[in-house]
Amino acid sequence: MSKTNASLMARRTAAVPRGVGQIHPIFAESAKNATVTDVEGREFIDFAGGIAVLNTGHVHPKIIAAVTEQLNKLTHTCFQVLAYEPYVELCEKINAKVPGDFAKKTLLVTTGSEAVENAVKIARAATGRAGVIAFTGAYHGRTMMTLGLTGKVVPYSAGMGLMPGGIFRALYPNELHGVSIDDSIASIERIFKNDAEPKDIAAIIIEPVQGEGGFYVAPKEFMKRLRALCDHHGILLIADEVQTGAGRTGTFFAMEQMGVAADLTTFAKSIAGGFPLAGVCGKAEYMDAIAPGGLGGTYAGSPIACAAALAVMEVFEEEHLLDRCKAVGERLVTGLKAIQAKYPSVIGEVRALGAMIAVELFENGDSHKPNAAAVASVVAKARDKGLILLSCGTYGNVLRVLVPLTAPDEQLDKGLAIIEECFAEL
Repeated sequence: MSKTNASLMARRTAAVPRGVGQIHPIFAESAKNATVTDVEGREFIDFAGGIAVLNTGHVHPKIIAAVTEQLNKLTHTCFQVLAYEPYVELCEKINAKVPGDFAKKTLLVTTGSEAVENAVKIARAATGRAGVIAFTGAYHGRTMMTLGLTGKVVPYSAGMGLMPGGIFRALYPNELHGVSIDDSIASIERIFKNDAEPKDIAAIIIEPVQGEGGFYVAPKEFMKRLRALCDHHGILLIADEVQTGAGRTGTFFAMEQMGVAADLTTFAKSIAGGFPLAGVCGKAEYMDAIAPGGLGGTYAGSPIACAAALAVMEVFEEEHLLDRCKAVGERLVTGLKAIQAKYPSVIGEVRALGAMIAVELFENGDSHKPNAAAVASVVAKARDKGLILLSCGTYGNVLRVLVPLTAPDEQLDKGLAIIEECFAEL
């Protein structure tokens, strides 16, 4: 009996807990670049990229070759038992790429959540303080500490009780929704007045472009003021670049465009082209605050993932993917704004940094009425037409585009045509 999406969904429902969500009722069989083929042989254009993991596309031949070569050497020793050069080489390259004119060191782990957890550990050890300030709309992961930092209860922490204490919430600047830079800075000052003294705060963690929160870009002026505030109070600034890193915004790290450097930077997702790898890079003096044995993990910085990440960096150089990112972003934004001009009462804003692109939908053009139903409809209609899209946002009213940077223009244009068809059918 041939496999079908429906039969596999039935098996999944019986075997996998319901808490593991699934956006599309599709089972992928194979993929190449920006095309995914399901178990029934149907092809889809991938505008999701595994949630920002496939900036270099599915099964890039150079990455597969590097991984294959590493597989034939060794697959695991645990770096803390027997080290291997790819880990060190990758850390050297990351240290050179992360913004900041200071000596850096890098820790490799496995997931974005793990990277954020370790960044907080490092900040606490380096400062002798315990508190952390995060922002509204933030997404930092699904572990207990990162759930506390994440600014969205449903579905991530619903029913699980209160998350760890010592976390305080500031307002993320968002001009579209009436939160100015002054409002955001004032909300941090209110925390200092009402909740915790600055000397109790180890770190402020921020996404330079919010991911799950809706792809809102932090203003450069805000980042400068936030950096100054942290410096004044001896607080470490953590840039969560899990989704923005590895070239998604037009620079290898988004903070390169923000005019300031963070003390600690987390990265993951596209850094290894589909293989599990994450890390923290920061000022050497802070990274060395934890004694030997306090950092690491059994699979942290797997040699296979390190080989993949080194290949990703070569692909970015050889294929000029940062330039390609800007071209992809411009092409898609131009097309999406043309669609917005036809449906202004539904599409409130098209925004992007590089190829990290969002389309926010409202009811009758009212920015106070998020239109999650329209987003859900577009995502479903697009899937039926052969295009994989994602939604995001605190109210689920934002379409997000994370297409591989290696996707050819013909696929970008076809994807845009499908999106336009979906809006025409609303």
